Amino acid sequence: MRGIELTPEHPVSDLVDIGQWAEEAGFDTLFASCHYNNRDPFVVLDRVAAATDDLRVGPGVANPYESHPVSLASRVATLEETSDGRAVYGLGAGDRSTLRNLGFERDKPLRRVLESMKVAQKLWSGERVDHDGTFRATDAGLNYADAIGGGEVGEAERAGDDADASSEIPVYVGAQGPHMIRMAAKHADGVLVNASHPDDFAWADEQVAEGLADRPSSRGGPEAFDFAAYASVSVADETDEAREAARPPVAFIAAGAAPPVLDRHGIESDAAERIGDAIESGEFTDAFERVTPAMIDAFCIAGTPDEAAEKIAGVLEYADSFVAGSPLGPDPKEAVELVAAALDETE
Repeated sequence: MRGIELTPEHPVSDLVDIGQWAEEAGFDTLFASCHYNNRDPFVVLDRVAAATDDLRVGPGVANPYESHPVSLASRVATLEETSDGRAVYGLGAGDRSTLRNLGFERDKPLRRVLESMKVAQKLWSGERVDHDGTFRATDAGLNYADAIGGGEVGEAERAGDDADASSEIPVYVGAQGPHMIRMAAKHADGVLVNASHPDDFAWADEQVAEGLADRPSSRGGPEAFDFAAYASVSVADETDEAREAARPPVAFIAAGAAPPVLDRHGIESDAAERIGDAIESGEFTDAFERVTPAMIDAFCIAGTPDEAAEKIAGVLEYADSFVAGSPLGPDPKEAVELVAAALDETE
C-alpha cells in the first residue's frame, strides 16, 4: 500500500482536489481522519471516490464509541457499494481527549475494536448478529448485504452457522500499544501503526511477529497481513516550514502517546499531559505552541523531500507499506507531490 491521509479540516471540494492529486501522484489508498470537530469523513470519502478511478478509500480511523459498531459497519458497507468495491475499513479506539469532549470513556478498547471488527465482517457476509459484549446488538443485519458481496442470506446464516463467512472489505486496525498491535496481527488484514520514528517501528515489528505467530490459518499466513506505517509527514522545500506545519498533528499524537512511547523518546509525560489538557479544553493554539522540537523529531517525518526520504527509508526497514499522514506540508498540492517524490526515492 502507498497511502495518504486527509484531515477534513478544509472545504470538501478542496479535499476532493487533493484526492485527485494523490491518485495522479501514484497513491493507491486514501484515508480520511475521523474527529467530530472536522467535516464528516464519510462524505469526504464518497466524494473522493466519485472523482477518482482506482483509489481505495476508507476512514482512518473510525472509532466504535461515538458511533455504534453496527452503524459503522453499515457506513463502511455503503462506501463499498458507492465506490464500486474500493472501501477499506480503518478501525481504532479513537483519540482519548476528543472522545472525552463527547462524554465517552474508552472502556476496554482492545475488546471493543476486536468485537467491532468481527461483527462488521459477519454483517458484510450477510449474517444477522446477536452480540452481548462491550456493546449489544440483537438480530442486527444489513438489508443490502447482497450489494456488497454478501449474497442472499439463507436460514443457516440467519442461525449463525456460517461463522467462517468473510467479506472482501479489508480491515486495518489503528494501533500504538503492544496489545492492539498483536491483536491486529492475529485477526485483521493489516495494522496502521501510528508512529513516525524507526525506533518505534523496530519495537512494533516485534509485536507484529508475536501476533502473527498466533494468527489462525483461516486468516491467511503472514503474507496476507500488511504491517503499515501510518506516519505523520510534513514535507516542504524548507526544513523550518515543514517542521512548523507539523505542530498540530504532533500535538494530538503527543497527547495520546502511551508512557512507554514517551519514555522511548525522552519526552516528559507532564509536557504531553499539558498538551492533552489544552486540546480537551479547546485551547488549540496553546496546545500547538507547547509542542517541542523533540516531539516533532519523535512523532513526525518533517523536512525537505531528501530528508523525508531518508527517514521513510528507515521506517520501511520494518514496515511493509507506508501511509503519509497529516499535515503533509504547508501547501496541500505541493505537499502531495513532494511526499510522492520522497516515496519515489525509497523505491
